[in-house]
Amino acid sequence: MTAAETPPTTPARPPAVWRFFLYSGIGVFMFFVPITIGENSTIPLDHLVTFLREVLGEADRYVALTLIAAGTAYPFVSGRWRQSPLRTVFAFLNILGLAAGSMIVFNYGPGWLFDPDLGPFLYNALVIPVGLLVPVGAIFLALLVGYGLMEFLGVLLRPVMRPLWQTPGRSAIDAVASFVGSYSVGLLITNRVYKTGRYNAKEAVIIATGFSTVSATFMIVVANTLDLMGIWLWYFFLTLVVTFAVTAIVVRIPPLRTIGEDYYPGVEPKPEQRITNDRVNAAWGEAGQALRTAPPLWKNVLTNFRDGLLMSMQILPSIMSVGLIGLVLALHTPVFEWIGYLFYPFAWVVQLPDPGLASTAAAVGVAEMFLPATLVAGHESEVLRLVIGVLCVSAVIFFSAMVPSVLATEIPVKLWHMLVIWLQRVVLSLVIATPLAYLVVALT
Repeated sequence: MTAAETPPTTPARPPAVWRFFLYSGIGVFMFFVPITIGENSTIPLDHLVTFLREVLGEADRYVALTLIAAGTAYPFVSGRWRQSPLRTVFAFLNILGLAAGSMIVFNYGPGWLFDPDLGPFLYNALVIPVGLLVPVGAIFLALLVGYGLMEFLGVLLRPVMRPLWQTPGRSAIDAVASFVGSYSVGLLITNRVYKTGRYNAKEAVIIATGFSTVSATFMIVVANTLDLMGIWLWYFFLTLVVTFAVTAIVVRIPPLRTIGEDYYPGVEPKPEQRITNDRVNAAWGEAGQALRTAPPLWKNVLTNFRDGLLMSMQILPSIMSVGLIGLVLALHTPVFEWIGYLFYPFAWVVQLPDPGLASTAAAVGVAEMFLPATLVAGHESEVLRLVIGVLCVSAVIFFSAMVPSVLATEIPVKLWHMLVIWLQRVVLSLVIATPLAYLVVALT
């Protein structure tokens, strides 16, 4: 065919720029802009979930139980329970979770289950909020990550994220989402981005285990429990510094350092490209490319809602089973006191007050992140209370909810990986936070 006979090429579809500003703006507002309604100051997504719980009333318990029942059946219906020994174990643990959830909802069963710190705490403080937050958050997640914002920020923040934490610039939005929203929201973002080829396996695991901590809203609960609200800003920023400093170290040692960099099976990899020209123009160019290939809004929202609902179904039974086992061990056995001996030398070396109590508190956090605060609440040492308050957040990994949430995703991290990373994070948190806490107390 001659040049004259060459058919004209179809020009690339111009991006609808207004979608970048409108959809991304709504997503940013819902996830990142705290507003005050009544006496409660939190992000709009959290307000929306609170409103939904008020509308549902007592029905929220049955909605959560329905999700638990569906999540318990799902591994057996889909065949996922046969995929690995770990999935088999969790599939049968889900049955325990369904039984425990049913007892809580219908008010029958052994008396110990109804201890306010056990069944009711798990169901009311974790299961119901997470069960509603994840699918509702997934709707707005479609706006936040689907229309160019992640690509735009990824180019701008690459010089910071890659050298410090070995993750793409776009991962900054995951870190912020966890701190202002929820670890479950952060994990939902991470899983979605990994499955679209924009994170490789190592990056996804780093983000899940290094950034997906509890929200600033829950940090307020910890600060109130430990009588730290008088130095709230110091506590908040100290927690931020320690959490991200620990992550910067942990990514450079095994097991995180040795995790492969494969992409999600069957997906075209979309790694961030090297920028050699004007960074802002390059950021806008990548955002425009994302807009060109973005699906229609209804399709994007439907896909994300489906993923969020599925993730919620898989998380909730594990919270009720694994979380319950962890809390029983923490409250009624000396197991975590024994584990705490691992941390005693480090607490002693950095001269943390009452190193025995501090070590036990550090150990019990793997069951539920709030438990360390309850152990040292009321202690005379503000340094101890401040360090443990930071540790509640910076350790990141805990079995009552975070671990089941990770295992419900496609993120390729093993259980032993998370246990080793938890140990590393606790030790580093104690070593880094203690001298800084002494400095903060001296300054205040």
